[in-house]
Amino acid sequence: MECTLCPRNCRADRETSFGICGAGKRIRIARAALHYWEEPCISGEKGSGAVFFTGCALHCIYCQNREISLIKPEAEDSISPGREVDIPELIEIFYDLREQGAHNINLVTADHYIPLVAEAIRKAKDQGFKLPFVFNCSGYETVNSLKILEGLVDIYLTDLKYAENELAKAFSNAEDYPETAKKALSEMFRQCPLLEYDEKGMLKKGVIVRNLLLPKHVMNSKKVLRYLYETYGDSIIISIMSQYTPGDHIPDKYPELKRRVSRAEYERLTDYAIKLGIKNAFIQDISSAGSSFIPEFTR
Repeated sequence: MECTLCPRNCRADRETSFGICGAGKRIRIARAALHYWEEPCISGEKGSGAVFFTGCALHCIYCQNREISLIKPEAEDSISPGREVDIPELIEIFYDLREQGAHNINLVTADHYIPLVAEAIRKAKDQGFKLPFVFNCSGYETVNSLKILEGLVDIYLTDLKYAENELAKAFSNAEDYPETAKKALSEMFRQCPLLEYDEKGMLKKGVIVRNLLLPKHVMNSKKVLRYLYETYGDSIIISIMSQYTPGDHIPDKYPELKRRVSRAEYERLTDYAIKLGIKNAFIQDISSAGSSFIPEFTR
């Protein structure tokens, strides 16, 4: 069957080959562990039960998880990151993370496995599994794929990376990202329109939208914040991120991406958010831009 799960619409036969995302017919994960570096209402004190899925359809040139996102699973198993799991094994991982004390199950970049992940969530919930499920994604999803998750995902933790098509084209080869991500966000909000917290302030339901400020591109992020606030007000949580981490893989033609975001740039953006009237938001300490916040991916 031709795969049309993501906006790339590559139509790969994933029964016998691999999609542009790098995924075949089976789920492949690179890491499952407690994760302490999400927003406070996700990580809490005990950590989020993060399951990092291998592969990605977006391929941002600055991706900090490129070790697992830009892969070809057809490579020899000894050098390909992660391992394949079936649905019972994935459910077992959910339970293991719960036993470790996780506040929730955080599905990181699971877009290209949505039908299989939906089946795993459904079966876990049918067994009485109570932790919230967080769908942690790039924002580059189709509405039809997201509808598969309706009633299963409790929290959408998504990106709105770009308001400018030219940046989306240059940095993610996805000129349609702004329009596609806005439609996806609308569907996420339709499914989870209310922010609900437990007695300890942990998010149980709702939508968090992240924007990662890129060096030299404050205007792009200002446009994102304005769109989010004018469209959703404080019905969503906005996460204004400063943690951009440059690497040696950045092409020379984008010299601005070879440095970190400056304090002045980040303050310009957060000051703008305050002027807009945004109250329901998270901001980061500028020191969060560092490799220590990138998890180690092991088998």
